[in-house]
Amino acid sequence: EVQLVESGGGSVQAGGSLRLSCVASGFTFDDYAIGWFRQAPGKERKSFSCITSGDARAYYEDSVKGRFTISRDNDKNTVYLQMSSLKPEDTAVYYCAAAWAPNGLGCASDYDYWGHGTQVTVSS
Repeated sequence: EVQLVESGGGSVQAGGSLRLSCVASGFTFDDYAIGWFRQAPGKERKSFSCITSGDARAYYEDSVKGRFTISRDNDKNTVYLQMSSLKPEDTAVYYCAAAWAPNGLGCASDYDYWGHGTQVTVSS
């Protein structure tokens, strides 16, 4: 059974930090690019970061660049998202997703598997 399970969400004050984890099972993790998405209340779910397979190139949307760091540990089938200098506008449900993209093909626009999300709430 394919699973992506996010954890590490919670409530934090502005300026604080959280580290999210995304643990995968049921597929060949090494061959997949992993993306992080978030959905704020009343808004569409949007991609903001991803990491490729192979050489693990990381990409960020401008609003999180310099504050968030994505990384992966293929031995643990896990992707991490270190979030620092959190702002109230970062409040959202955070999802990870996997897209088949072996040999460092790049980040995808279509994702094959999704997690159920973890809530991040940042108070001012």
